[in-house]
Amino acid sequence: MAQKLAGILLKAAAVVLLATPALAQGGKEPPQMTPEQKAEMEAYVKAGTPGAPHQWLASMAGDYDLKIRSWHEASAPAMEDTGTATRKMLLEGRVLIEDVNSSMMGTPFTGHGMMGYDNVTGKYWSTWTDSMSTGLMVSQGSCDAQKVCTFTGGWNDPIKKTPVKARMKTRWTSPTTEVFEMYGPGKDGKEMKMMEITYIKK
Repeated sequence: MAQKLAGILLKAAAVVLLATPALAQGGKEPPQMTPEQKAEMEAYVKAGTPGAPHQWLASMAGDYDLKIRSWHEASAPAMEDTGTATRKMLLEGRVLIEDVNSSMMGTPFTGHGMMGYDNVTGKYWSTWTDSMSTGLMVSQGSCDAQKVCTFTGGWNDPIKKTPVKARMKTRWTSPTTEVFEMYGPGKDGKEMKMMEITYIKK
């Protein structure tokens, strides 16, 4: 965490230094940036400026009712739960956060997710953590012109102590209804549908 924070601070410092190569002394104007410094500053600014993908994420802000279906075995019937979700934008329109309140197998459940778009990689990214884990799920993917998103990511299996890979798909079936699906390995190692969440915007 300290290393990551240090990297962020270094990037911020680089932008400041590139923008002001030297402080004015004795009323003199600071020297002009070199072409290389200008290009570097422009790259940092471009990477950090929200664009159309972030505006689309902002359109998902709001309150939702949830219908949740989950499977622990491919042949077993789905367990059904309900819940609510609240989404809002943070960091001046750069990141969409989601807070979920629900139940899972009869136990109260809360979760927190983040979703953004990286101008550098051209990919969407997401993170997820909840009250049934102390770990973090990290995913990355893309969205097409119809706003159907496909992600791949994973988490650490608490039993086997090994990484678990999964794929997720999100699609909007109406302006107010979003369907999220998650697929991962079953007990036999074959891919199965693990979860489906229907978001209904209030």
